[in-house]
Amino acid sequence: MLTRRDLMKHGAAGAAILTAGAAGLRPISVSAQGDELTVAYNVNLPSFDPTVGPSAVNPTIQGIYQSVFDQYIGQKPDLEFQPGLLTEWGWTDDKSQIKMTVREGATWHDGSPVTPEDVVWSLERAGNPDTGNPIQFVWSKIGNFQIDGNVITADVKEFEPTLFKWMAFLTGYVLPKAYYEKVGAEGFEKAPIGSGPYKVDSFERNAFLKLSAHEGYWGGAPAFKSVIIKFVPDSSSRVAEIESGKSQVVFDIPYEEYDRLREKPGLKGVTTPISDIAMIFINDVEPMTDKNVRLAAAYSIDKQLLIDRLLKGYGVKIDTLQTPEYAAFDPSTVVPYDPEKAVELLKASGYSTDNPVKFKIQTTRGFKPKDYEMIQAIVGMWRKVGIEAEIEVYEIAKHYELRAADTLAPAAFYNWGNSIGDPATSTGFAMFGPSPHSVWDGQEMMDMIGPLWGEPDEETRIAGYRAVDKKIAEEGLAIPLLQYVQPIVFADTVEVTPSVSGAVLPYLMKPAG
Repeated sequence: MLTRRDLMKHGAAGAAILTAGAAGLRPISVSAQGDELTVAYNVNLPSFDPTVGPSAVNPTIQGIYQSVFDQYIGQKPDLEFQPGLLTEWGWTDDKSQIKMTVREGATWHDGSPVTPEDVVWSLERAGNPDTGNPIQFVWSKIGNFQIDGNVITADVKEFEPTLFKWMAFLTGYVLPKAYYEKVGAEGFEKAPIGSGPYKVDSFERNAFLKLSAHEGYWGGAPAFKSVIIKFVPDSSSRVAEIESGKSQVVFDIPYEEYDRLREKPGLKGVTTPISDIAMIFINDVEPMTDKNVRLAAAYSIDKQLLIDRLLKGYGVKIDTLQTPEYAAFDPSTVVPYDPEKAVELLKASGYSTDNPVKFKIQTTRGFKPKDYEMIQAIVGMWRKVGIEAEIEVYEIAKHYELRAADTLAPAAFYNWGNSIGDPATSTGFAMFGPSPHSVWDGQEMMDMIGPLWGEPDEETRIAGYRAVDKKIAEEGLAIPLLQYVQPIVFADTVEVTPSVSGAVLPYLMKPAG
């Protein structure tokens, strides 16, 4: 079973920060035409190592990482698992060992072959508590690796039911052993190489990343020979990027802008329900230690109104930390919109509109469509029942920092990504106190979730998480809001294939026609 020490000692691991004009990365003029593509992302890139530090568990960055690095196991746009650098994988019948076959013919960006030694080194490094992998407690559950040709076997130290799912998820990337050991962590940040479809060409922190095609990519050479990724956290600036033609692809813009832009000559749009959810973390600090306050905050939010008014209908109301596509989704667990009940609960704790309970709520602004505006609307709904909340705006990177240190405000808005759809990587990580991704430290959650980490019977494990979600709803321990629908607008000269993971992948794009 996971312990508090296992999780907390890695949760605040720092990410190396890149400097503009770093050695090996050439400054360029940012423009794109012909076989070049420019994409405006809603996030900055704090680190080139996809396996360490807080940025490694940022779902939005994964599209950038997947452009440069390969994962052990891949996912199709519909999230079906597919071979990555591993072509076969599985447990022995008694689940005492795992067996994996490494792809032949894959190469690193410097032309050297990807080897089983690279895979073993990457897994051992990921499981080493000194390297700062925030998911170390998963990777450390296998060891004693043996290589026979292209086949790797390893002993199972502790059964982890989601191990192979993690190989297609956060931090599940293979890095080059010989190159990394030669240049070290600092050298890798300055001149990273992977085995993915694109090579890193140029980088300027907080501005852009230029990628060039890895022509020898095992999955086939990318359609666009050059990709410029602009870091544009402000949503209105992303709208300006596509409208002015400076970028050919933008995403996560306000839905009214999506509706407007996709009707313009030369532009197209696509919306896809993705695996991300909008939620409000509840920290177990005053006044959220009062169950009445927590439930009142949950009951007084009209989620459908938020979707209809602010998101133009683009969204799916949810009441648990699962979307309908997740393995443990239970439609019978419902948190009603009941402002009268909220008033009643607050009154029982001595609060009213004349004597409101007060706390701070943190939120991003422009990171996701109408994130700040949703929190503004929620604060307005709260005010009507006797809750006075002060809004504090932060960058998404700050959220990770505060969450890892367990210092979030009493309420904090966040988008939770879970492209593998497993309840352990939504409910489990968000609500298990020792997890670096949780700020709720209640013993009841620990007692309910703890045994599920290594539960070998899948039916029992899923039922256990459904029970946890029901308890969260009954106690108001988190406030799930909605499943996101991702808007992407693109030039009609580009063909875009969206992914249900929410990762915007240049490799899935090609010239139209």
